[in-house]
Formats: sequence, C-alpha cells, structure tokens
Amino acid sequence: MPSPAQLERLAQRLNAAENPVLVLGPEVDARHANGLAVELAERLRLPVWVAPSASRCPFPTRHPCFRGVLPAAIAGIAAHLEGHDLVVVVGAPVFRYHKYAPGRYLPEGAQLVHVTGDANEAARAPMGDALVGDVHATLGALLPHIEQRQRALPEPLPTPAAAENGDGRLAPANVFDTLDALAPEDAIYVKESTSTVEIFWERVGMRHPGSYFFPAAGGLGFGLPAALGVQLAQPQRQVIGVVGDGSASYAITALWSAAQYRIPAVLIILNNGTYGALRGFARHMAVNDAPGLDVPGIDFCALAQGYGVEARLADSREALASALQEGLAMDRPLLIEVPTLPT
Repeated sequence: MPSPAQLERLAQRLNAAENPVLVLGPEVDARHANGLAVELAERLRLPVWVAPSASRCPFPTRHPCFRGVLPAAIAGIAAHLEGHDLVVVVGAPVFRYHKYAPGRYLPEGAQLVHVTGDANEAARAPMGDALVGDVHATLGALLPHIEQRQRALPEPLPTPAAAENGDGRLAPANVFDTLDALAPEDAIYVKESTSTVEIFWERVGMRHPGSYFFPAAGGLGFGLPAALGVQLAQPQRQVIGVVGDGSASYAITALWSAAQYRIPAVLIILNNGTYGALRGFARHMAVNDAPGLDVPGIDFCALAQGYGVEARLADSREALASALQEGLAMDRPLLIEVPTLPT
C-alpha cells in the first residue's frame, strides 16, 4: 500500500478539487474493489469513467455516476475529461491508446493521480503522480479521509433511442436491448465484438462484480473459449458470449468442448460478414479500398451442429428473444447466429 502520508495527501487533493473525476480499470474488478469505488464516487459526488479498452466492468453501468468508457485516443480522452481539475485513475494503465489521434494528454489545468498495483504501468505513464499498491487496500484506507460532499449526484445517462433494423439483419443496438431485457440481472457477458463495444456499454446493464470479460490484449479468438471457461468457473451464474463472426472463426473448435462437456453458455454470434473493427480503422485512415476485410458466407448454425451444439438463426428481434429465452432455460450450450448490420 501507499504510505499513510501519501494517502493523506491524495485525500487532501480529492477533498480540495473543484471538479474531480474518477477513471477505473480492470484491476478494480479483479481485486473486488467495485463497492469501494462506488462508495468513493458517492461520497465525492463525482462522475466515473471506465478506462479505454475495458477488459472488465469495474463500476455498475446503471449507477447515476457512470459516464461510459473513454475512447482509446489521446485527443478523445482529453476532450471527454475537459473541465476536470483532478483525474484519479484507479487500477488501469494511463492510458491505452489505440487509434492515432494526437493531442494534449490531459485537458488544460488538469492534474492526474494514478493508483495501481502494477509498478510497470506506473513507470510508463506519460503524465501524473503514481501511488503503487493493492487497489482494494488503498481505496479502503483512503475512504475514511474523504469528506462527504453536499451536492446532488450526477444526472444518469439518458436512455439511447431505438435503432433501425435492416432487411433480415438486426441493428447491434437492438440485439443488446433484447439481451438487457431478458438476461438475468447477474449474467456474465464475455464479449469479443470490437466494433460494437461502445453500443454494448450504452445498452447493457451490468450491476455485479465479475460481469464482463473482454480480450485485454486484443488478439482474435478469445470470445468462444473464454465464455466456456468462465461458465465452468461460475456455474451459479449464466454466461452469455457475444462474439463477432470474424473473432469466432479463430477459435470455432471451442464448440466441440461446449458439446462434449455440456457447458450451458449461450453463445451469440453477431454475423455482419466483415471485420468491423478493421473497417473502422480503414475509415479513420481514409483507406477505402483495403482488401480482405469481408468474410461472407459463413453458416455458424451449420458449424455448431457439426460440432454437436444446438443452434438457432435469429434474423428478427422476436426470433432472438425466443432463442435467448430457450437458451437461458437449457442445461447445455446453445449458439444463436444473429445477422447484423455493420457499424
């Protein structure tokens, strides 16, 4: 843990800040410090962002303090944190940058404090002061020094509008709205559909620790086997895998294990026939003729049945709801292929 003097100094800076903001990372969820983060946010009445490229969910997404996930770009992060004078980052790298969008690392006049259990992350951060120690122990020791602010909590995020479906293809937003309406409150989502990350976090409520897993390193093929592994590790909770068609193709043999061990995960394949994340990069870099980005003609229902897993094609919201309810009631795996619109 940081020393008592370091913790006292951090508390003084938080108590004195005019407009502080909290940025949380996967270490908070891994160390089961979610509840402490909620208590800190409520005591200071401050907004809470999740750090870029989120691989875990460290804060309940329906809490009024929750603001969303920061973009993985220098300029984008600075724009989202504009107006804050103190940025406290807990359990996350400072920061993960993906798309090249240069700018200021922090808004004008902002200072940053980094609380992390990873000394290497503390050393490589390009700005701020770092306190190295277990994030659960650090937050627990910090809270008694934090003053209760006498002001209202932030306004909850507005409910996003409904999306338009295509001909036989669902908008990803409508897929996630259906999940949010029908899945158990303590469902665990294992996700590997990079192009729909922002939409997912806007639409799906996650209230409990350990509710979200996403590939931290970015390598394709995580989703299907990870969903099965998490279901084996957490048999008392329902796991729902949400995997893109490109990602699923890298580890499709996980379906054999699902069938052989009767692992009762619900596996949703978002089939838009393309690598959506790469298409996003192509647009960002103004490369409109990049080859090899499309993967049409894959029949995931046939693949699943070949491996011994039952499958359903859901090309409407009603079909998706029916298949999802069926899968949630089963004691074995079910794959649901959902033709979706590209993002």
